[in-house]
Amino acid sequence: MKTLIYGGIIVNEDRSHYGSLVMENDVIAEIIEGKEIPCGNYDRKIDATGLFVLPGVIDSHVHFREPGLTAKADVGTESEAAAYGGVTTFFDMPNTVPQTTSVDALDAKFRIAREKSHVNYSFFFGATNSNADALQTLDRHVVPGVKLFMGASTGNMLVDSDDSLHKIFSNATMPVMVHCEDTGMINANMTEAKSRYGDDPDVALHPLIRSEEACYASSSRAVRMARTYGTRLHVAHVSTAKELELFGHDGNITAEAVIAHLFFSDEDYARLGTRIKCNPAVKTAYDRSELRKALSSGAISTVGTDHAPHLLKDKEGGCARAASGMPMIQFSLVTMLELVDNGVLDMERLVRLMCHNPADIFEVRGRGYLRKGYKADIVLVGRDRRWTVTGDTVRSKCGWSPMEGHAYDWRVVKTICNGQVVYDDGTFYDNIRGEQVMFR
Repeated sequence: MKTLIYGGIIVNEDRSHYGSLVMENDVIAEIIEGKEIPCGNYDRKIDATGLFVLPGVIDSHVHFREPGLTAKADVGTESEAAAYGGVTTFFDMPNTVPQTTSVDALDAKFRIAREKSHVNYSFFFGATNSNADALQTLDRHVVPGVKLFMGASTGNMLVDSDDSLHKIFSNATMPVMVHCEDTGMINANMTEAKSRYGDDPDVALHPLIRSEEACYASSSRAVRMARTYGTRLHVAHVSTAKELELFGHDGNITAEAVIAHLFFSDEDYARLGTRIKCNPAVKTAYDRSELRKALSSGAISTVGTDHAPHLLKDKEGGCARAASGMPMIQFSLVTMLELVDNGVLDMERLVRLMCHNPADIFEVRGRGYLRKGYKADIVLVGRDRRWTVTGDTVRSKCGWSPMEGHAYDWRVVKTICNGQVVYDDGTFYDNIRGEQVMFR
């Protein structure tokens, strides 16, 4: 099938220009600059007048909860939420049940995704204290990298052995994406908070318990080890201004910011409570401001979501009892477009952070750009009417979002995955299936 997308403003490779895009089946066949509508025979024409045409978003940090935690979310529901949000590719994290710490568990996830995912997919392999030797046997062409929890409360996935850390950093033949928080510091802070405020301290104390010092101590350690071994390091969900000094100097060491830390601050705990409880914690307005500046300075290389659905009953309590994590994938792109309107970054930089850089850092094959011969993963966005997030809007299985009540001017109009329209201005096509992402 030959499809013409015409009349829109194409944002790609640090440029914005009027143009048309031709798709043939699942790939981009041609990009034509200018306002003039190309002549030719097309099976389908899509009028993008008044819209921006972007590469599909690659969210390299999600928790879709399948297998084992499907009361909260599953690959089908969360990939639907992704399509609603303009996300055409996701990389899922290994803390499921069973954990993705063996080749068999990894293969099982790919089987599930082939059957259920509405957008493109891949899965991180999880490092543990005991499986470092297995990292060299992984096929670099089928996984984006290794996920390492240097600070975590997720089963036995916390890697706290010096010997194991050295083995992981030295053995990894692919990017290592690291959750950095110092568990010893966090445990000490929690013990002190409980002694002063009781067994379940108020959530407003969460950024003091999972503190700036705990984040920086772990991130700086990871950076030192990556430099020692020449490891390709990507530090997940940087949440503090202090950590930013570690990045932007070495192309082999990069950092991610996520929507929660870019949009919320500790001032929002009074209004939203545990709905914005996540690890690392949402911190100060100053940290948020510096993270926003880092989007353009080069200290931050990618923007993801750490999409982590929980049932609302699991979010009850305070620092100790309430689950950490929130569903964000449906609203990540429109939230970043709002930051564009607010002058935080420009549209071209947004596309680099959410599309190009994830593709480059994880060496995604044939996606992340609007280029001839690349897969036709495309999103059309517009700014023509204001809308408000309600519970009925939320597509994630958990049924809630911290963005409820927030009004957006931007909206996702169409999401095209491998040349197929999976979401079209309120209509979702349940029969579309994504593809397994391959890596160079």
